[in-house]
Amino acid sequence: MPAFVAGAIAYCVIAIAAIISYRCAGKRRSESDAASGHPPISILRPLSGADDSTESNLRSLFRQNYGNFEVLLGVHEASDPAAEIGCSIMSEFPGVPARLVITGKPLVPNAKVWSLSALAREARNEILVMADSDVHLPEDACTTLVEELSRPDVALVSCPYRAIGASPWSRLQALGLNTEFVPEILTAVFLRECDFAIGCTVATRRRDLEAIGGLESMGSYLAEDFVMGQRMAQSGRRVLLSRVMVDHHIGGADFASCWRHRMRWTRSTRRSRRGGYAGEIFTKTLMVAGIAFALRRETAPFVAAAVAARVAVVCAAATVFPDGARAGFYWLLLPLEDVLSFSAWVAGFFGETVGWRGRALRLDAEGRIGAVVQPAPEMRTVSIDSVEAADRLRL
Repeated sequence: MPAFVAGAIAYCVIAIAAIISYRCAGKRRSESDAASGHPPISILRPLSGADDSTESNLRSLFRQNYGNFEVLLGVHEASDPAAEIGCSIMSEFPGVPARLVITGKPLVPNAKVWSLSALAREARNEILVMADSDVHLPEDACTTLVEELSRPDVALVSCPYRAIGASPWSRLQALGLNTEFVPEILTAVFLRECDFAIGCTVATRRRDLEAIGGLESMGSYLAEDFVMGQRMAQSGRRVLLSRVMVDHHIGGADFASCWRHRMRWTRSTRRSRRGGYAGEIFTKTLMVAGIAFALRRETAPFVAAAVAARVAVVCAAATVFPDGARAGFYWLLLPLEDVLSFSAWVAGFFGETVGWRGRALRLDAEGRIGAVVQPAPEMRTVSIDSVEAADRLRL
């Protein structure tokens, strides 16, 4: 057991080095990136339902400090409450070319991919920026993403995120995402070339998407973002983790909803990274140290070192986020969050179903969702532009 504790401490040291490397690399890229101009881009935002952050998140798309962009919003049905919010925001920014696309009910398992496919077909530009509905973009996000996408051989750029919760349980989960997940992905990029994408915000080119089969080919995967990044890397093109840090609002979910999200994440991750998933034991520093101490009290010095290492990672991770040090009293709940994270990781080894938007989905060994509709049906969409949106609001 001391070997596991030593491994967990070693991981913490590497994670801190990865965080420092990410911050330094971001500063270097910010200073050295050549001006890439403002080629026209299309921002794609799939929507489904609305919560307290929907309006603010949508408004962040229209406030981009970028010279030439359009915004496409996608809903499955016109009755979706997000459609009314989208129309209101579109009329608020008449100078930004924007359309609301009604995609129809999804006929592939991954509803997000269905919406993105519809939006991509409607998009007028080669560069596509895809952002989830619960993401708030900083005003310089598109400028930075295009600069990074213009680097040699880069085919895809995705953004790490700061999770923000609105309820005690979602804030606890956000604490884990910010102090465990973010260091994990930065460590992965530090140790090897990036071969994955984080789907909350992705920038790529239409031709590069088509070269790996297009969005339509990912409609059966739960973790389409991981598949997208993996295929890009396998094609010989570079995948980059952006220096743009976006805000990911995970809402005000109760414990049951947060647990379902954890299980969806762990069971999907186990299928995406089979070998790496087992190795995550070394990222569960507090739990490894606690189990070691319970089994052998003489490991106390190792345990103390492990606790200090975990705290050091948390402090280092906080430096990545704006106002990261202001986590409030939830930092004191880090041991509880680490227990929940460890429990979800163990549970992720078992079972093959996940809950997603009120549906129970069964995953196969490759992370595909069962009951795939093949062949994919022809997509029929309805598009509403800014003027029509304003007229709709006046009715």
